Amino acid sequence: SAREGGGDSASLVNDADTTTRRLIEIYLAIYDGAESFLRAEYRICAMFVAVFTIIIFCLVSWGTDWDTTRGGLSALSFLLGAATSIVSGYVGMKVAVYSNVRTTISAQKPGWKECFNVAFRAGAVTGFALCGFGILILYITMLIYREVYPDPQDWVYLTEAITGYGLGGSSVAMFGRVGGGIYTKAADVGADLVGKVVHGIPEDDPRNPATIADNVGDNVGDVAGMGSDLFGSFAESTCAALVIGSSVGIIGGWDAMVFPIIVSAVGIVVCLLCSFLATHIHPVREEYQVEKALKNQLISTTILMVPAVYLAAIAFLPEEFVLKSTVGPGFDTLHPYEAWLSVSIGAVGGLIIGLVTEYYTSHTYLPVREVAEACKTGAATNMIYGIALGYKSVVIPVIVLAFVIWGSFSLGDMYGVSLAAIGFLSNLATSLTIDVYGPVCDNAGGIAEMAELASSVRDKTDALDAAGNTTAAIGKGFAIGSAALVSLALFGAFVTRIRFASNDTLFTNGVNILEPVAFAFLVVGGMIPYAFAAMTMKSVGKAAMEMVCEVQRQFDENPGLLDEHPVERPDYDACIAISTKASLREMIPPGAMVLLTPLFTGLFFGVNAIAGLLVGSLVSSVQLAISMSNSGGAWDNAKKYIEKMPRDSDLGGKGSSIHKAAVVGDTVGDPFKDTSGPALNIVMKLMAVLSLVFADTFFSINNGGGIFKLN
Repeated sequence: SAREGGGDSASLVNDADTTTRRLIEIYLAIYDGAESFLRAEYRICAMFVAVFTIIIFCLVSWGTDWDTTRGGLSALSFLLGAATSIVSGYVGMKVAVYSNVRTTISAQKPGWKECFNVAFRAGAVTGFALCGFGILILYITMLIYREVYPDPQDWVYLTEAITGYGLGGSSVAMFGRVGGGIYTKAADVGADLVGKVVHGIPEDDPRNPATIADNVGDNVGDVAGMGSDLFGSFAESTCAALVIGSSVGIIGGWDAMVFPIIVSAVGIVVCLLCSFLATHIHPVREEYQVEKALKNQLISTTILMVPAVYLAAIAFLPEEFVLKSTVGPGFDTLHPYEAWLSVSIGAVGGLIIGLVTEYYTSHTYLPVREVAEACKTGAATNMIYGIALGYKSVVIPVIVLAFVIWGSFSLGDMYGVSLAAIGFLSNLATSLTIDVYGPVCDNAGGIAEMAELASSVRDKTDALDAAGNTTAAIGKGFAIGSAALVSLALFGAFVTRIRFASNDTLFTNGVNILEPVAFAFLVVGGMIPYAFAAMTMKSVGKAAMEMVCEVQRQFDENPGLLDEHPVERPDYDACIAISTKASLREMIPPGAMVLLTPLFTGLFFGVNAIAGLLVGSLVSSVQLAISMSNSGGAWDNAKKYIEKMPRDSDLGGKGSSIHKAAVVGDTVGDPFKDTSGPALNIVMKLMAVLSLVFADTFFSINNGGGIFKLN
């Protein structure tokens, strides 16, 4: 009997060795795919950054009467912002890829604590590394620039030069978000349509040729692209607050001027303390605790930020300080409590928008369940309900944003609005933690399916991923709300810079939207997000068509791939190559449109045209981004809700005709929520920060009238 036991033991060891080899093989395939794509993408970004650095140096120097110091510092800031954004995205991808397979292995062990903690800590490493690195580089750069401008009266030039940092971060984020989004959704849509809808094989089945590309996409789109995007938001909101509040330093000194950076630094400490709630104080022991643990992170960090920022405001801001009004010739006298209230309004507003987003995208609540019920009558009614849900979900977030803008402006003029934007992003480390957690769990489930592990492992990773989907939607709500406020703050900074450059001859009483040029370009600005969304959606569609054809070709030429235990493996590399080429080719036109539109508008039509363009783009982008993101999230979770149902239920469960209708909705929703929707955040921010960087240049052409003298 001892010999028989030894035989069983040897068999188990052999099975374990085979599983381990398979896990390593899948991990390396995902790693190599993500690495090669990011290297190719960042090579293109590097060429763009090199060219645009020269453009910034020349145009800013020319616009400031050939002050090459200001031109050089602006160009250097742009270079540093772009480099930091690239590093942020790359580090995020590395951490996610390393953690995916570790989460799969942890899910094989009993209990929930270990697998949850592995995925959560992967997100935490990315979140804290990105926030800490961004603050460190920005602050060191400002210290170096202070050596050039030691006099507090000249710090206005320092803050103007530092805005290039935000432009660099957002420019790379644009290509990262669009390129990564096209990559991941082309693979996802292709894998879903041919695999699940046509041939009825499960998601992430190793027989599907597009499954490795799909998992690579999670890392390059949902992690690397999203990391660069949120870094850009942090950099831009900080730069806007520094420009508007540069005169704070004249009265309160250096510490008072860098108060926006201090708020972000306080946020890192608060997020660090709150992270122990999920991993040590109240660890996850049951499935139902997963979503609760993630949601509690957002709630606890927001609550703790309120007293923490109050202490920072009392410690670093003077008892009273004066800022020039954005509208009108007067001055505003502010106090630390008003700065604290502005940050707090932003933080609480962000949480409300996040929770409203959860209501509209989680299958725990009625809206998503209504979408699932609509699948009973086919894909068409599913689509109608999903689009209607997206439009309806805009109402409350926009009202909250309006209240935050009114409240923060009443407290501290545009400086208050910029602080509210920083308040939205004050728990950025936690938002990033939760955002990265989702793709890590998604990949862990894909790896479990491809390695043909026990169904209990896949059930566990699916539960982790479902919670991650909902909380990722909350994170998207935060990101969209913060992008709207950041854009408005950057617009305020642009108006401030033009007033300063023109000695108060332009925009003294604000922007007159009834001026023909301003109103005309307001309409043009409102069109830009729709043109951008159309370009990115069509790009995903074209790439997905190529992917569908390739997957079907492999099935047609090798029917044995569809056997339950096929002898051969699909050609995964062919699908990875399609996604890579398509995303690199298709990311350039929409990025070029967003970058060149404000540049040419300012050069040819002047500052009034820019003002209208930015307002139109902001108002249009925020509504479209919320509706697209929430429609996509609702379709995704309606599909997951149906998949949870048993076969004999009203909804039919996985594999039923109702489920196939839900898969079609989810497929359409993929580019909504992961390509076009999130990238619209960058559209409104990037146009505004580019206008701010070139403000002096635009004014220098016919006193702000542009080449066509339209002032």
